[in-house]
Amino acid sequence: MKTFFVTGTDTDAGKTFVATALLRGLAQADQQCIAAKPIAAGVGFDGKNQDAVILQQTAAMALPYELVNPILFTEPVAPHLAASRHQQVIDESLLDHNLQQLRSYPADYLLVEGAGGWLLPISSKRYLADWVSKQQMPVLLVVGVKLGCLNHAMLTVRELERSGVPLLGWVANCVDPEMELMHENIEDLQQRITAPCLGVVPHCKDGVMPETISQQLVPALISVLQTNSS
Repeated sequence: MKTFFVTGTDTDAGKTFVATALLRGLAQADQQCIAAKPIAAGVGFDGKNQDAVILQQTAAMALPYELVNPILFTEPVAPHLAASRHQQVIDESLLDHNLQQLRSYPADYLLVEGAGGWLLPISSKRYLADWVSKQQMPVLLVVGVKLGCLNHAMLTVRELERSGVPLLGWVANCVDPEMELMHENIEDLQQRITAPCLGVVPHCKDGVMPETISQQLVPALISVLQTNSS
């Protein structure tokens, strides 16, 4: 099983949107991919995080919700602050155990989605990025294309490089359809980021991504995953 981690340039970059497209595209390519969101904050009427539910329902196998999302906080705030409010600790050993369980399933791929951006704090000294680095998971970066994305993207790329984790590539997710010089911004990032751009996701009306976009992203993803494991 090949494991990869999906992070974003910020909270609203579209990690779950792109992750869902990848899950659907992999299924269409006869590749089984399961998914997890280890840490989440904010719940719906069902008491579950809706991004985690989307991943659970889109993945190739029906996994228990608690395995998909082992650490959940009710408030839609920074998880380490929610944990502190409730006098709890975000236990990395729980994340380790959960990842080991996920890797025992007979799937081709495991997609692990982060929360917020790359440097999500999980304690006063630790970041979720530290856990990803410890696990040596290669990373796929979702760039939310809007005003300020050049700075956000390059800060994240530099921190990924400093962390020593492989950057598989990045996806340009056009979250602001009214952005001026959108294509020029994407071209600028293509020149600055050495990792490949796996695709450009146009702004999708009503949040529904055409199947053709999923089909375009997946071959490039499979290629970089195979290259990273070789």
